[in-house]
Amino acid sequence: MTRRSRLLTTAAAGATAVLLLAGCGGGGSKPKSNDKITGADSGGESSASPSASASGTAGRPEIEMPSDLSYTFDWPKTGDKDKDAVLVDSEQSIKAVDLAIVNQDPLDKAYRFYYEGEAAAQTQQFIKAYVKAKARTTGSYRYYDPVVNVSGPSNASLVYCEDQGKAYDFYLKTKKVDKTPVTKNSYVLYSTQLQKNDKGVWVVVKLISQRGSSKCQP
Repeated sequence: MTRRSRLLTTAAAGATAVLLLAGCGGGGSKPKSNDKITGADSGGESSASPSASASGTAGRPEIEMPSDLSYTFDWPKTGDKDKDAVLVDSEQSIKAVDLAIVNQDPLDKAYRFYYEGEAAAQTQQFIKAYVKAKARTTGSYRYYDPVVNVSGPSNASLVYCEDQGKAYDFYLKTKKVDKTPVTKNSYVLYSTQLQKNDKGVWVVVKLISQRGSSKCQP
């Protein structure tokens, strides 16, 4: 999931990201931009951050990121088992996309574990854009203001903000880091639709984004 002022403005419109390579101030964005995101006006619950130790259970892939990439998830526990599971799996799905970019592999197994259908196809195009550019991301990302809803045993939605202000594109051949200034477009609102699969994993089936959303501004 990426993010920045960068290379490709919309690697895959309606997709999982508008590359870092394509934004302003921090990172590309993931999905389709300028769509109205439902649930953005709802308030989130707060408490302690959910544990993201989902790796290893239900066959989840291990996701180990390079030391120059870091993530902060200001996603408090809700106290609801299903909602907290959505948050934990969503953390892993975000990192899985960046791992595929680091590996320069549009078919990387980790992200395909967490994305299906439309979202998987969009994500693959997003990753391909980074591979074509021979680039990946570096720096730090922050995720905050989650609004999670579970409707029925296998359907959920998650709306959240991403701060790309300290994340940048890194070009593998030249070793150049494209440090862009922080602007309102460094803040992206995401909306995902998820389904629980037969392994009990909350997978992303649809993903859209709105760069520069007023909901995510500091």
